[in-house]
Amino acid sequence: MRPSISVIFTTYNQPVWLHKVLVGFSIQTFTDFEVIIADDGSGPETKSVIEDAKTWAPYPIKHVWIEDTGYHKCDILNMAIMQSEADYLVFTDGDCIPRKDFLEVHWHQKSPRRFLSGGAVRLPMGISLAITDEDIKSGRAFDRTELNKLVEGEKVKSLKLSRCPFVPLFMNAVSTVKASWNGNNSSCYKEHILAVNGMDERMKYGGQDRQLGERLTNIGIRGKLVRYKAIMVHLDHKRGYVTEEGWKFNNQLRKETRSKKVKWSPYGILKVDTCPEDLWQASELRKNS
Repeated sequence: MRPSISVIFTTYNQPVWLHKVLVGFSIQTFTDFEVIIADDGSGPETKSVIEDAKTWAPYPIKHVWIEDTGYHKCDILNMAIMQSEADYLVFTDGDCIPRKDFLEVHWHQKSPRRFLSGGAVRLPMGISLAITDEDIKSGRAFDRTELNKLVEGEKVKSLKLSRCPFVPLFMNAVSTVKASWNGNNSSCYKEHILAVNGMDERMKYGGQDRQLGERLTNIGIRGKLVRYKAIMVHLDHKRGYVTEEGWKFNNQLRKETRSKKVKWSPYGILKVDTCPEDLWQASELRKNS
């Protein structure tokens, strides 16, 4: 039987971080899902972590890999999307550990005409390294007080990890943060991703995820904030692939997407100029328009 959710996330030569993320998905309260690892050219250590996880993870794992020829996150994400079996897709990153209720929140908050927009609690490097499998399984990795005990001189202050149950309800209600598509914590129906042709493969690092959300908005799929409900912690890492040129290109493309109300990218999953009629006819968007 097909799973209810396909979880898709990218990785690139971060086997230690990847292992911790896979442990996080092993304790989810929502269990009807598959994990698809979109690998942008990692070496054998990453493959070893994945093969090992297949022996203990209580969920199916797919490993989608391309040769390392530079930054091609959007390309490998599109390949992973086409490998997904579920009707509902949750996107995250291979350096973000989900709390045990992460998928349950996405499943119960989903809506036919919305995409969900979450975020992540960024951890300093020392704490990122110190988190153990047991910290993840016990929930200590998502407790601000417990995290702040791990490394002297490093602190986590985010209200997302507050022990008070009323804080998430209050913060989601009063937050002025825009419900944008954040690649480390967003979800929507697969048919909506296909209706805008997935990721634009011209995009470099810097806002490439948000450009997808902007095209979704242009077809009538608006963001819904789950910033303080769908919780995950973001492990620290270097960003050697960041360039000023890439940021400028992405910002210009995003500006055009918004101003021209661009819906379909001809540089996405299908390399065609417009959405094929049969795809549009089959979409719930067509039925509800």
